[in-house]
Amino acid sequence: MEWIKKGLIFCPDGNEFWNKKGYAHVVCADTFDPDKLRLYYSARDEKGRCQASFIDLNPRNLSEVLYVHPTPILDLGQPGTFDDCGIMPTWFLQNGDEKWLYYIGWTVRNTIPYHNALGLATSADGINFTKKFEGPIISTTATEPYFNGSACFLMHEGKFKVWYLNCTHWIKDGDLMEPSYHIKYAESVDGIHWEREGKVAIEYRDSTEGGISRPSVIIEDGIYKMWFSARAKTDYRTNRDRSYRIYYAESADGIEWTRKDAEAGIDVSENSSDWDYEMIEYPLVINHLDEKILFYNGNHFGQSGVGYAVLKK
Repeated sequence: MEWIKKGLIFCPDGNEFWNKKGYAHVVCADTFDPDKLRLYYSARDEKGRCQASFIDLNPRNLSEVLYVHPTPILDLGQPGTFDDCGIMPTWFLQNGDEKWLYYIGWTVRNTIPYHNALGLATSADGINFTKKFEGPIISTTATEPYFNGSACFLMHEGKFKVWYLNCTHWIKDGDLMEPSYHIKYAESVDGIHWEREGKVAIEYRDSTEGGISRPSVIIEDGIYKMWFSARAKTDYRTNRDRSYRIYYAESADGIEWTRKDAEAGIDVSENSSDWDYEMIEYPLVINHLDEKILFYNGNHFGQSGVGYAVLKK
């Protein structure tokens, strides 16, 4: 496959307290209104905390931003809860008349810089969201003792399916503690309570790889197709050669996957002044009108904003 880059769509102006540091990362899309395509994203406030909001795009010209929502759509959690230091949307799901927004909650730790878990908020209009619970729906367990992050949720064959980031360990890299994580799979009858059997969907490619994140899955002609991003386990924040790239995998059942990294069809820009020169990550792939669209982030984990590409036919 080959993706044709269409450029940067949006980056917050940084004029509000909740988006002072920019970012428009880990987007997810509500495509159910024919007059607009809504992208949920997270910016970062002056303290570096993720805050969730959205933009509306012209569905016939995805480079055109029709509306920028001026405020966060969810409040940070009460002190001590799993989302008291940040909220980052990770997947949108239309569930009957309700709009479900799965999100990553952030909190800080002492021996490591942060901890993540997955929460759920619901809405009737896609603007006013209410947290389903104060606590997470996917968090640590006896056999998954670290954290869980970016995820893709689908309803298929009468059940909810999730592919989710699962941290396997932390390692020291100079003065930093860095997490390594891969992608696991689980199922649910209600989208809330999950049967987690530790099934690994996307494993580390080699001993160098350390961060596999943001799965985006579609099902076509009986084939599960996943796009995801991955990086080296250390020295990836400023080393372009070890930073995030977007990859691809296929599966017959959504559980056992074959990585086809060479078929991803997209890479960083070669122009050092471009917004996606240093890294590309956190893909979201959707079928839209008669095209396949790839939304993705660029430099510094999405601080430069969100852009998109179209699959060449």
